[in-house]
Amino acid sequence: MLIEIKELKKIYSLGDIDVPALNGINIGIEQNEYLAIMGPSGSGKSTMMNIIGCLDVPTEGEYHLNDQDVSKLTDDELAVIRNKEIGFVFQTFNLLPRADALHNVELPMIYSGVNRAQRRQMAMEALDRVGLGDRVHHKPNELSGGQRQRVAIARALVNKPSIILADEPTGNLDSKTGEEIMEIFEQLHEAGNTIILITHEEYIANHSNRTVRLLDGMVQYDKRNGDRKN
Repeated sequence: MLIEIKELKKIYSLGDIDVPALNGINIGIEQNEYLAIMGPSGSGKSTMMNIIGCLDVPTEGEYHLNDQDVSKLTDDELAVIRNKEIGFVFQTFNLLPRADALHNVELPMIYSGVNRAQRRQMAMEALDRVGLGDRVHHKPNELSGGQRQRVAIARALVNKPSIILADEPTGNLDSKTGEEIMEIFEQLHEAGNTIILITHEEYIANHSNRTVRLLDGMVQYDKRNGDRKN
């Protein structure tokens, strides 16, 4: 099991008031799954993403990633796990505006201590995989929204993480470009990557093989989608 989540709870304290965001989540995720986590605003899906992405820690329960209980790690240890095990793709792209595509993709490897020549080669290969081999020296303001998201996907891929964690990856894109981005995720899944998609859109979730829907901090349903696409 790549990910095992047991009785996960997250409670935020707002002054004297405790606000439960997650209330006893149990989920197992196998390697090479393509999973969508859905739910309306306030359902807990953003909190779930932050915990899976090691950006936050649970109040109670366990989160095992590659047989390691990351719910008990320090901030510094979590930072190492984030860089090594998780490739993030955000709705807002999160690219450095003054850096070209190549340097943006190289960033995770700089933090990992990869030498310059190897960084450049791996970044070029990642950009080729997302169809941007001819845009490596373009800065974000010289790229379309879809191309910026492709750069972000290449950056997520480059360290060969255990998980690609995508938060509303088509949220800032028109429908046609969004479909092109979802096709890239499908290709990555077919190539063996584990993808966890956070979305509130049913038609986006339908690209995945499995949907977990959260409601009020609990799992409302967990279903297999097969190969159904909308």
